[in-house]
Amino acid sequence: MRFDLRFLAGLAVGAVLVAGLVFLATGEDRSSSTSGEGLVSTPVDKGVEDDGNGGGAKPGAPLTLPVPEGEGKVSCPNPTKTAGSAQELEQALNGAQPGDVIRLNGGRYEGEFVATTSGTPRQPIWLCGDQNAVLDGGGVKKGYAFHLNNASHWRLVGFTVRNSQKGVMADTSNGSIVQGLTVHDIGDEAIHLRDFSTGNTVQYNKIYNTGMRREKFGEGVYLGTAQSNWKRFSGGRIDNSDGNVVRGNAIRATAEAIDIKEGTKGGRILNNVFDGSAMGGDKHNDSWVDVKGNGYVIEGNRGTGTLADGFQTHKIVDGWGVGNVFRRNIIDLAGGDGVGVNDTAGGNTIACDNEVRGGRLTKKGACT
Repeated sequence: MRFDLRFLAGLAVGAVLVAGLVFLATGEDRSSSTSGEGLVSTPVDKGVEDDGNGGGAKPGAPLTLPVPEGEGKVSCPNPTKTAGSAQELEQALNGAQPGDVIRLNGGRYEGEFVATTSGTPRQPIWLCGDQNAVLDGGGVKKGYAFHLNNASHWRLVGFTVRNSQKGVMADTSNGSIVQGLTVHDIGDEAIHLRDFSTGNTVQYNKIYNTGMRREKFGEGVYLGTAQSNWKRFSGGRIDNSDGNVVRGNAIRATAEAIDIKEGTKGGRILNNVFDGSAMGGDKHNDSWVDVKGNGYVIEGNRGTGTLADGFQTHKIVDGWGVGNVFRRNIIDLAGGDGVGVNDTAGGNTIACDNEVRGGRLTKKGACT
């Protein structure tokens, strides 16, 4: 009988080992099964902008850098609707009309929320809350926590966005304001304006722990679409997401704090604060702001910690990356081996009132 018991126990152990080997061979871990672009297979309508290989970032600490004070803030009117659950929020978004003010009660709202109705310049649609109202996308490998999809003249104010592949995505949204959000623990970029999104303002937000799916795609604020993705995301046309303002944000990102793509023009990057201590994941993620568009004013920003430069320009497409103005920025190159403004594209104005600590303003030493 003793022999039989040992024999049976051995069979049980063998079965467990065989099952484990089958699991490893077949890869049947559904929680990590991905499509060809590194996405968990979920119905995201526009997918991921993925143009290379990268790794994953570990969660970081909360951002203690204070959000700057400044002009141009909007205040939420009295609510016309109140949401206290994900279902109530979906209903409010589906039934939204110009002039509506949707108030989020404190709590966790898990899902991928989409707005498809536009407000008007005089009657925008408001979605307001405080940091205790949390939109949770359900995982850093899938979806958009909040999507303005062909929805203009919105005001997104005050709440928290976390745990999604992309935080706030705006496709063809004009005249909208994203203000005072806390956006963190995001798989790729935190806030993205693309597909002819014009005249929007991204201001006074706190952004950190981006790039948790892939560090190299962990931008804080992303304007436009890379030329390699125009066919996919803007119908093959240059994505003229023009005239957008990025103002007074505090950003710690794994890629650029602000990435300005070729094809965009006429925006303003004002009075933001950058913490470059989490930067990495790709050799090109070596400045706080990368300007590949035209006619931007980059003014009054300050940053510390960079792998190379404070600001860079690049020519990705002929005729782009020029006509930009850099002035009154405070650039601390601690840890970097570059310059304050590296104008690789040429044809840009670098004012002498930029202040650089720990290095030179430009490679050639010239300013205007």
